[in-house]
Amino acid sequence: MQRSRNGRTRTSPDGQRPRGRARQRAFLVAAVRDGDGDHLAELRELLLTAGVATVGELTQRRDNPHPNTYLGPGKLEELGAELARADANLIACDDELSPRQERNLESALGIPVIDRTAIILDIFASHAHSAEGKVQVELAQLEYNLARMRGLWSHLERLGGGIGTRGPGETQIETDRRLARDRIAALRRKLAGVRSSRSVMRAERERAHLPQIALAGYTNAGKSTLLNALTGAHASVGDRLFQTLDPTTRVLRAGGRDYLVTDTVGFIRKLPHQLVDAFGATLEETRLADLILHVVDASVEEEELAAMTGAVQDVLTEIGAVEAHQILVLAKADRIGPDRRAELERRHADGVLVSAMTGEGIEELVGRIEAEFARTLQDVELLIPYEEGSRLAELHALAGDLERDERPEGVHITARLPAAAAARYERFALDGAAR
Repeated sequence: MQRSRNGRTRTSPDGQRPRGRARQRAFLVAAVRDGDGDHLAELRELLLTAGVATVGELTQRRDNPHPNTYLGPGKLEELGAELARADANLIACDDELSPRQERNLESALGIPVIDRTAIILDIFASHAHSAEGKVQVELAQLEYNLARMRGLWSHLERLGGGIGTRGPGETQIETDRRLARDRIAALRRKLAGVRSSRSVMRAERERAHLPQIALAGYTNAGKSTLLNALTGAHASVGDRLFQTLDPTTRVLRAGGRDYLVTDTVGFIRKLPHQLVDAFGATLEETRLADLILHVVDASVEEEELAAMTGAVQDVLTEIGAVEAHQILVLAKADRIGPDRRAELERRHADGVLVSAMTGEGIEELVGRIEAEFARTLQDVELLIPYEEGSRLAELHALAGDLERDERPEGVHITARLPAAAAARYERFALDGAAR
C-alpha cells in the first residue's frame, strides 16, 4: 500500500490484485473532507452488486471536489500512473460528477468514468421487475442522462417522422434532448397514474382503519426477511444491495387485530435525488404510515451503524416522514457475539434486538408494535342493532379482542378502537342513561 500526504492509494481492497481478469475492472476514487475511515467501503459494495471488480483505490483529502476534474492536478497525475499498474479499464467516483468533471476526467485519463449515481441507477435497472419499477428507473435514468447527452438518442431520430419535425436550424443533439424530454413527460404522466391508483388503494385501506406500518432502513439491512418473519410472507430476499424495489404489503395478525406492514426500497448514503423523485409514489407508503420500523443491521461496527442510521433519517426528512413514530429494530442478532450485544443494549436501550432467521426478539417486537398503537386507542361502548350485522364483522377486525353480549335491542359491544374508527360508530354509542 502507498500513502500520500493528502490521500491514500492502494491496488485493491486487500492489497492484492484480484485473481483472474474481470470484464470490467474499476479503480475507485473519492474526494473526502475527513481522511480517516474506509470511505470507499460502500462504493465497493455497490460495484460488487453491479458485477464490477475493484482493482485499486485512491482518496484525496479536500474540502470540496475540484470543479473541473474532481481530483486536484497532482492527484490526477498520480491516478494516471496507478491506473496502468492496476490494469483498470474503468474509473468509479464516490460522488455524482458534473458533466464537465466527467468529460475532463475521461479526456485526461483516457478511460471511461462513472459516478456513484450511475452505478446506483444501473443496479436499480437490473433489479426492477414490475412495470411500475421499470418506469420509475427509466425516468430517473433519463433525467440523469439529459445533461450528459452526447448523441445518445440518435437512434430515435426516425420517430420524429422526417420532414417538418425539426425546428429551424435544430441540431441532432437538440433533437435528441427534445425526444428525451418528451419521453420524460410521458413517464411522468404514467407515474401520475400510478400515484392515483395507489391513492385509491390507500383510501380503501384507510376506510378499513387498519393500522399501517412501514419498514424503513438501509439497503440490505434485513427488511424483507423481517417482513417474512412478522407476516409469514414470502417476499424475495437476497444478500445484495437494493434487492427490493417494489413495495410489498402484507397483514400482521397480533392480539386479535390486523396490521398492514409494507416493505419498500432501501435507503443509502447520498441517495440520488433522481431516485427520490422518481420513487415518490413508492416512498409515499413510508411517509403516510402510522408507525415506522427503522431496521438497522446490528452486526456492523457502531460507527457504520451510526452512519447508516443518519442516512436513513436524512431520506425520511426529505420525504416528510421524520415525525412519524419509530421503533428501532436491531436486526441480524444471530450474527453478533456477547460483547456486541452488551454494547447495543448500552447504546440503543430503546431498540429491539431481533433475528428474523432464528425468531429471536420477534415476539418482543410484536409486543412493542401493539403497545405503540394501544396509546392511540379509544374506549367505546356500543349497541349495534341486529340489522347492522356487517358492522360486527368490521368491529372484530378493528378491535381484535372485544366484549359482547346479546340484548333484545341488539349486540352490546365494549372495545378499544382507533380514534378515527371510533368516530364512525358514534351513532351506536351508548349514552350514560342507556347504560
